Amino acid sequence: MIEVERLTKMYGDRLAVDGVSFTVRPGQIFGLLGPNGAGKTTTISCLSGLLHPTSGTVRINGHDVIHDGVKARASIGVVPQELAIYPEISARQNLEYWGAVQGLSGAELRDRIDPLLERVGLAGRAKEPVKSYSGGMKRRLNIAVGLIHDPKVLLMDEPTVGVDPQSRTHILGLIRERAEAGVAVLYTTHYMGEAETLCDQFAIIDHGKVIAEGNLEQLLERAGNVIQRASVPEPSLERLFIHLTGTELRE
Repeated sequence: MIEVERLTKMYGDRLAVDGVSFTVRPGQIFGLLGPNGAGKTTTISCLSGLLHPTSGTVRINGHDVIHDGVKARASIGVVPQELAIYPEISARQNLEYWGAVQGLSGAELRDRIDPLLERVGLAGRAKEPVKSYSGGMKRRLNIAVGLIHDPKVLLMDEPTVGVDPQSRTHILGLIRERAEAGVAVLYTTHYMGEAETLCDQFAIIDHGKVIAEGNLEQLLERAGNVIQRASVPEPSLERLFIHLTGTELRE
């Protein structure tokens, strides 16, 4: 479980995250949505322990990320927006390395690698240098790295940016599987259609503040009210997002 209470992060005089609160339960996929610079990545960095919050509380599976950071981080798998893989070595070697970083070794680590490579669709090219992979394949390996230690909490920062349809299908299927297995997933994306079909709960964040939250039905009801006033057909998460943030979405 992820519990965030009044999380604030400042960089000097700039307020990057402003009193953000939300909860992600086991088995839930929680969409944290917002334009570039809204505070999504900073929030994830505070949850993962990479950044120290200015104030507020973050607990992962009951462990405070500041005061009980080792136990909190042991439960977390992070899939960052920037690829965290080594291009000169193979997918298998990447998983061996990152598994060892997470404290795995021997038969336990070996037994996890092959099924994970199979699931992300890389088993046939597991021994090739990662630099020979397509962008989508690298994204899939990036996710495998985040899953190698079987985390109970998964933090995913735009994992499908720029990927091909096949890789997107692999990635979304894998995320659903992890949630069905009881993993709490925090997911950021700019693809509102993807968010609608994937996520159970949402928070829209802008300028560091949560400006809308709820499940899809609740947000679509709000979107319908907005659109009715604007004489535009069909409520959607995308229309609500654009209305609230004033941001045109990238493709």
